[in-house]
Amino acid sequence: MRYRTFGRTGWRVGEVGYGMWGMGGWTGSDDIQSRISLEGAVARGVNFFDTAQAYGDGHSELLLGRLMAARADKRLYAATKVPPKNRQWPSLRGVPLAEVFPRDYIRRYVEISRANLGLETIGLLQLHVWEDDWLANGDLQRTVAELKKEGSIRAFGISLNRWEPWNGVKAVQSGLVDAVQVIYNIFDQAPEDELFPACREHGVAVIARVPFDEGSLTGSLTVETKWSPEDWRSTYFVPENLVESVAHADALKPLIPPGIAMADMALRFILSNADVSTVIPGMRKTENVEANTAVSDGNPLPPDLLTELRKHRWDRRPTSWSQ
Repeated sequence: MRYRTFGRTGWRVGEVGYGMWGMGGWTGSDDIQSRISLEGAVARGVNFFDTAQAYGDGHSELLLGRLMAARADKRLYAATKVPPKNRQWPSLRGVPLAEVFPRDYIRRYVEISRANLGLETIGLLQLHVWEDDWLANGDLQRTVAELKKEGSIRAFGISLNRWEPWNGVKAVQSGLVDAVQVIYNIFDQAPEDELFPACREHGVAVIARVPFDEGSLTGSLTVETKWSPEDWRSTYFVPENLVESVAHADALKPLIPPGIAMADMALRFILSNADVSTVIPGMRKTENVEANTAVSDGNPLPPDLLTELRKHRWDRRPTSWSQ
């Protein structure tokens, strides 16, 4: 595993981290398998784990807590998220901070997450949705300062809404956040426009999420792919989205270098950008852990391939199904 500095925190984190959403109730999730995969990730040098209270109503946090207790000999970083009080993903324009992340609500969920994780201090606390307009309310700044001072959290961050990387630039410039989590992959290159330069200037860490575009960038989806009704992907990959996603992914297949998979190419594209502190693919199985961590080998994609991949930027706007 190769390590990068996590913004101004100074933490040295594995450039391939661990996204734990899939352990909170996606189709096929299994606790025994999850624990084996998490242990395997630590053995391969992964030390940054991203979870959220909303992932299975704390189930993913509990799994991470057990891992951290079992591997107290390792320096592991836990990042979790406070769910919006109105349970609206993504956040809606014009809804005030007081209806989504009021002071007492944030503090209550910090205590819930600390208990689930078994930690006195949470490494990185994030808000699960974000609006730059909320900066005008000073309550958040005061709450974050208090949580840091009392030792409940070490760092604070935000998770940006899908396809809205611009809606976090002001937060970065304000000095409030130590990290931003944003969708960044071969298709979603828009964070490079404004967000990444701002993070670079202000020493803010970048967590790249959804490296495989919810699965399309693994090259395994077809227009016939189905998910169970309770699986979130069944509401995301509506026919309109599935057909287009498969078409865009198929257009990449001729570019895949011999001997590697599309997922490998997708991760290496992200890691080619020095602004990224860590990328957090979801990994529920040992084979996923082995394949994804193997990408951290210091062998970047050739410059000419990166140039070709940049031509596959796909700018999208939020819709009713892109929560």
